[in-house]
Amino acid sequence: MEKSCSLLVHFDKSSPALANEIRESLESNDTPRKVEAMKKAVMLMLNGETIPQLFITIVRYVLPSEDHTIQKLLLLYLEIIDKTDAQGKILPEMILICQNLRNNLQHPNEYIRGVTLRFLSRLNEAELIEPLVHAIVTNLEHRHPFVRRNAILAVMAIYKLAQGDHLLPDAPELIEKILGKEQDLSAKRNAFLMLCNCAQDRAVSFLLTHAESVPGWGDLLQMVALELIRKVCRANPDGKGKFMKVILLLLQSHSTAVMYECSGTLVSLSSAPTAIRAAANCYCQLLLSQSDNNVKLIVLDRLQELKATHREIVVELIMDVLRALQSPNLDIRRKTLDIALDLITPRNIEEVVMTLKKEVVKTQNKELEKNAEYRQMLIQAIHSCAVKFPEVASTVVHLLMDFLGDTNLASALDVVCFVREIIETNPKLRESIITRLLDLFYQIPASRVCSCALWIIGEYCQSLPEIESAISAIKQCLGDLPFFTVAEDGEAADQSSASKAPAPTSKQTTSVGSKRPVVLADGTYASQTAAVEIALAVPVSLVAGTSTNLRTLLLTGDFFLGSVICGTLTKLVLRLEELQTSKVAVNKATADILLVMVSILRLGQSAVVAHPIDNDSVDRITQCIRVLTSPDEEARCIWLEKCRASFVKMITEKLRRDSEETRAKEQVARAQPDDLIDFYHLKSRKVSSLPSFLLHGMSQLELEDEVQTDLKRATGEFTKDSDDTKKLNRVLQLTGFSDPVYAEAYVTVHQYDIVLDVTVINRTKETLQNLCLELATMGDLKLVERPQNYTLAPDASKQIRANIKVSSTETGVIFGNIVYESTSALDRNVVVLNDIHIDIMDYISPASCPDVAFRNMWAEFEWENKVSISSSIEDVKQFLDHIVTSTNMKCLTPPSQLDGDCGFLAANLYAKSVFGEDALVNVSVEKMPDGKLSGFIRIRSKTQGIALSLGDKITLKQKA
Repeated sequence: MEKSCSLLVHFDKSSPALANEIRESLESNDTPRKVEAMKKAVMLMLNGETIPQLFITIVRYVLPSEDHTIQKLLLLYLEIIDKTDAQGKILPEMILICQNLRNNLQHPNEYIRGVTLRFLSRLNEAELIEPLVHAIVTNLEHRHPFVRRNAILAVMAIYKLAQGDHLLPDAPELIEKILGKEQDLSAKRNAFLMLCNCAQDRAVSFLLTHAESVPGWGDLLQMVALELIRKVCRANPDGKGKFMKVILLLLQSHSTAVMYECSGTLVSLSSAPTAIRAAANCYCQLLLSQSDNNVKLIVLDRLQELKATHREIVVELIMDVLRALQSPNLDIRRKTLDIALDLITPRNIEEVVMTLKKEVVKTQNKELEKNAEYRQMLIQAIHSCAVKFPEVASTVVHLLMDFLGDTNLASALDVVCFVREIIETNPKLRESIITRLLDLFYQIPASRVCSCALWIIGEYCQSLPEIESAISAIKQCLGDLPFFTVAEDGEAADQSSASKAPAPTSKQTTSVGSKRPVVLADGTYASQTAAVEIALAVPVSLVAGTSTNLRTLLLTGDFFLGSVICGTLTKLVLRLEELQTSKVAVNKATADILLVMVSILRLGQSAVVAHPIDNDSVDRITQCIRVLTSPDEEARCIWLEKCRASFVKMITEKLRRDSEETRAKEQVARAQPDDLIDFYHLKSRKVSSLPSFLLHGMSQLELEDEVQTDLKRATGEFTKDSDDTKKLNRVLQLTGFSDPVYAEAYVTVHQYDIVLDVTVINRTKETLQNLCLELATMGDLKLVERPQNYTLAPDASKQIRANIKVSSTETGVIFGNIVYESTSALDRNVVVLNDIHIDIMDYISPASCPDVAFRNMWAEFEWENKVSISSSIEDVKQFLDHIVTSTNMKCLTPPSQLDGDCGFLAANLYAKSVFGEDALVNVSVEKMPDGKLSGFIRIRSKTQGIALSLGDKITLKQKA
C-alpha cells in the first residue's frame, strides 16, 4: 500500500553538502536561519530523501524553540518522517517526541495547543497517541474555540484509529455532551461531524431532536446535516420521509451553498412534483441571485438534468430561466436559450417570443460588446420557435427583417434565411413579407444577403403590382445606366497602368473584388468574389457618387451578384408576360432588363473594375438574355417552376430530418416490454431481501446501491463475461514470451485520463528486486506519477497501474522499459517495451452543426491537412460510408443529396472532441474511367494536432 502524502512541494536542490549545511543552521541560535533550514529539510524529505542524521539535531535544538513558525515546521517534519521500522514497530527514539507533544498540549499559548492537536489528528500510530489521550480530552474544555475544534478532530481520529477499543471508548458520548453546550460554530460543526462518522445513531437523534432550530444553524453545520441525511437515506431508503421536513427547512437557508446542496439532495431523495418544483424554484433563485458566471453555468447544468427527467415541472419556470439572459456572458446566454427552446409549449410560446423580441431590440445598443453575436443567437432561437409554432411567425418576421441591413454578416444571413423559410411555409405572410422586403432592400449592404433576398423576390413576387414594384426597386438600386462612360474607362485604364509604377502618387483606395477559394453547400470548392482594399482600382469619380447597394457591389467586381440580379429580373419578366395584358408594357420592361444585363457584361469586360468578369457569370447572364429574347415552354417551366420545386424539396427534407431527430430523442426506451412494474407505495419494507432482478422502479438512491459496477465500468474493470471478452480483446503485449519479464497492458481512455493496467510476470527462477516500470510519453500526454519499485518472487506476477493525463486531441505514444536487479547479474537489467499508440478515435464523437456554422468555421480555422484518396473501394457512396465509420464522424450532407449515381460525390463530416475542439472534414471523390477513385479529403481544425492525427487515421483506414 502506498503511503499517504498530505503535502507535495517540488524542490530540486539536493546534494551531500546540503545536509551538513542544514545541520549547522539548526544548531545556530539565529531563528530565521533555523526556519529556512527546517523548510529545506521538509522539502528534501518530500522528494524522497531520508536524512536520518538530522533527527537528533532537531530533537536537541528545534524542540525547545518557542517560535511559532519553527513549531509548525517541526510538526510537518514529524508528520513526514518514518516512525516505524521494517517490522512495523515504533522506533525507540520516538519516545523523545511524546514528552514534547504532551508539553505542547499543556502549553499556555492556544496556537501551540491547536496546531499540535491538528497534527495528532493525522497521526496513525496508536502507541504514540496512547500517552497523550488524557491531555487531548482535557483540551475539549479549553476556553479558546481554536483549541476545542482541533481537540474534537483529534478525538475523532483516535476513535476511528482504535475502532472504539481501549484508547477512547466513550468518545461519542463525550462529544455528544459537548455538542449540546458548544457555542462556537466551527467547533459545533466538528462535533456533529464526529458523530456522523463514528456514531450515526446519536447524530440522527440530535438532528431530529433539534429539527425546529435547524434554520438557525450556521451554514457549516447545515452542510454536515445534509451529508448525514444523504448517508442515512442511502443506507435505509425507507426512512427518508422523516428527513423531508428538515430538508424543506434547509431550503430556506440564507446560505447559497446550502440551498444548492439541499436542492440536489431533494431531487435525489424524492420524485414527487412538490419536491421537484421546490428544487427547481431554488435553482432559478440561485441563477438570478448569483453574480459568479461559473455558478450560473453549474446551476444551468442542474436545470438541464432536471429537464430531462421532470420536463413538465421545469416548463412552468421557463420565464424564470429566461431571466438569465440578463447576464452579459455569451456562454450563459447560449446555454439558457438551449434550455428554454426545449421547454416551449403552445401555452408559453407567445411569452417566450415576446421576451426574445425585447432582447433583440436591446442588442441595437452599439455600446455593448458582442451584441452582434448575441443578436445572431436570438435570431436563431426565434427562427426555431417560428418553425415549431408557425402561428408566431407573423409577430416576429417583420421585426427581424429590420436587421437585414445589419453590419454583422452572420446575423443578416440568419435573418434572410429565416425569411426565406417562413415565406415558403407560411403562404398567408407572403404578401406582407414581399412588401416589407422591397421597402428595406436598398438598405442591405452585404452581397450574400442581397443574393438571397433577390432569390426570394424572384420566386415569390406573384401579383402584377408586386412584380412591377420589384423591377422598379432593383433598377433603383442599380442606378443610372450605363455604369461607366468611355472617358471613365480610359481613366481607369490609365490608372491601372500608373498603379504598376513603383511609387504611386495618389493614396485614394476603394473596395474591389478578389477571388478566394470557398467551400460550397455541397462540399465542393469554388472561387468566390470577396471585397478587399486595393489602391487605384476604380476611378474615384465612379464610386464617390454611388449610394445604392447593388451598384456599389457591382463596381467593386462582384459579378456573381450580377448574375443573380439577371436571374431574378428574368423570372420577373417571364411572370410579367403571363400577367400583363399590354404587350407594349411587356416589351418595354424586357428591353429595360436586357439593357441592364448588357451593361453588366460591358462593365465586366471594361478596365473600370480590377479584374474581368468570370466565365461562369458570363454564361449565366448570356443564358438569361437568350431566355428573354427567344423563350420556349421548357425554359419557362425550368425558370418558374423547377427552381422553386427544388427549394421546397430542400425545406421538406430539412423539416423531416428535424422531426426525426426530435422523435428519436423522445422515443428513448424507459423500460423494456414485459418488465415488472413496481408501485413504490405498495413495496414491502423488506425490499432488500428481494433478488436484484425484481428491484425495478426504485428511487435514485436505491439504484445507486444496486449498481455497484459504475466505477469499474468507468475505469475498464468490467464484471460481466461479455465485458471481460471486450477487455481481453484490448490487451496489448509489451514484451516477448522469451523475455525474462513478461508484461502486457490494458489501456482505458476516460476523457482526460488514460489508465494503464500493466501485468508483470517474473518468468525466471530468481527473485527480482527493485523492479520498476519506467514510462515516457510523446505528444500532449503527461505521466502523473512514477510507479514505485517492487520485488517479484520466481513465477510471481504484479499489477502495476499508471495514470496519464491528456491535454489535447492528438495521437500520442507511450514508450518505456522495465528495469530490475537480480542476483545473477551485477548491473541493472533492462527490458524494452513495445510502444503504445493512443488512438484519436477515443477522444472524438459524432456531432451536428448548421451549414452556416460549418462554413464559418471552415473559413476561420487555419490548419488544413489534405489527404489524397487511394483506396481499393470502387463505389463513391461505399467509400464515404467507410470514411464515416472509420473516423467516428457524422455526415452533415443530407442523404437525399447523395442519391444517384453520377460518379462524383462531395460531403461534409463533423465531429467534436471531449476537449471541445471541432474537427471538420470535406470529402470530394470522383470515379475515374478505369474504375478507381480519385480526389481529396480535407481536414480543418483550430489546432494542428487534431488535423494531423485525423489525417494519419484516414490515411491508414481508407485503404481497408
